[in-house]
Amino acid sequence: MTGGDWVLFAPMRMEARALRRGLPAGAPLRRTGRGLTRAGRSAVRHRDARALVVAGIAGGLTPTLRPGDVVVATEVRRADQPDEPPVPCPTAPLVAATLRRRGLTVHLGPVVTSRRLVDGADRARLAATGALAVDTESAALLASAAGRPVICVRVVADVPPQRLYRPLTWRRVRAALRTLPKVAPALVEWAEASTVREIVLAAPRSFCAGVERAISVVEQALDRYGPPVYVRKQIVHNVHVIADLQQRGAVFVDELTEIPDGAVTVFSAHGVAPSVRVAAADRGLPVIDATCPLVTKVHSEARRFVGRGNTVLLIGHAGHEETEGTLGEAPGQITLVENVTDAERIEVTDPDRVSYLVQTTLAVDEVAGVLDVLRRRFPALTGPSSDDICYATTNRQAALREVAAAADVVLVVGSANSSNSRRLVEVTERGGIPAYLVDDVGDVDLRWLAGRRTIGVTAGASAPPRLVDETVAALAGLGAHAVREHTTRTEDVHFTLPKEIRTP
Repeated sequence: MTGGDWVLFAPMRMEARALRRGLPAGAPLRRTGRGLTRAGRSAVRHRDARALVVAGIAGGLTPTLRPGDVVVATEVRRADQPDEPPVPCPTAPLVAATLRRRGLTVHLGPVVTSRRLVDGADRARLAATGALAVDTESAALLASAAGRPVICVRVVADVPPQRLYRPLTWRRVRAALRTLPKVAPALVEWAEASTVREIVLAAPRSFCAGVERAISVVEQALDRYGPPVYVRKQIVHNVHVIADLQQRGAVFVDELTEIPDGAVTVFSAHGVAPSVRVAAADRGLPVIDATCPLVTKVHSEARRFVGRGNTVLLIGHAGHEETEGTLGEAPGQITLVENVTDAERIEVTDPDRVSYLVQTTLAVDEVAGVLDVLRRRFPALTGPSSDDICYATTNRQAALREVAAAADVVLVVGSANSSNSRRLVEVTERGGIPAYLVDDVGDVDLRWLAGRRTIGVTAGASAPPRLVDETVAALAGLGAHAVREHTTRTEDVHFTLPKEIRTP
């Protein structure tokens, strides 16, 4: 096994037997015996273990739990020593996500260790502290963890308001024991991933000025006009941003026909075709335009090139809102070129009058290959006076290339429909380093990290910084001795807000 010198503690014989059914041969399962005293002695015997896992059954403390539910501890506390600092379990979100992918019902929260079984008023007292489950060993087993990777997973056997000592209790215990073999493989995956020694953050990362401006437009529109505020398409491509704004009262629609008459309407950061502006004006919709100024620049260039009578080639991806908006500046007069193959095949009426534009969120090296072909085929090709690719896209790709060169694997925080986030994955993979796109820490698969020592982390321009912070905190719990930031450039770009919501 690649997990190395880790140990899995199972307090009781029946727990150990159930876990063994889900473990590979040779897994370091150790039965500790029940209670704090035996657990403490077992912890001393394994003081040199690299990573510690505790698994077994427990009593539930809240009626929201059900027998057979799994509690992954975010921290482990001593019930009889409330002033003693709890043992943190920062990797809990990673393990919880792994168990959920296995079809289990999982809860994240504190686990408390008591000297004896608790029932009735004692349960209520412990539940009032915020704990989800109670056992009689975990705190002693993990007390001397001293910075080592730790995880505690307990399957709920009984829950209030049912009393503990009833004939049905044993039936519930058996049900919990049947869940433990399903838990065991996730614990092995965690152990094999607890080899991380360094996390390197690429900088810049996360929000760019255009994204910050677009989100602020919606937030301030909600503050000024009150909900609902309607947004055509996603304001930016990130599921967490969208969910947060929806909770505040933003309504996201695909077409203007879904917007009621007179409702405040926001155009997304990706821009819209002139036909959309005309349709909104015809209906008298009060519009606030959150189009990124760099996208607006591409639209202006499109109108300028078409006005010269040039054939305009737009390097971009079909179906993306930004390309659809740019193509809409001159329907039938701008041709989309998605890749080198398209560049080789495209035909133009007058090779001496050809211009190109670029979707702002593409990869620099991806565009370079297409431009090489276009310049070879059309020597008179002209382009914009300055690079169309967004400064933030370029900066994030450049930073990640340097980080990836020193990493074993890279995680890119961003949503699947985020073009700039997907390009970050592709840039890394073209450099020969495995890379994965994750919406948040819950998408991280522990198997990607097995045996890895250095993890590179970045985020697309539409991903909130807090998602990176949460992901790094969980990864650090896998044994990282250092979290460092690698900065290639400092960004100080700021875009003013539209006049409709600008503070006087």
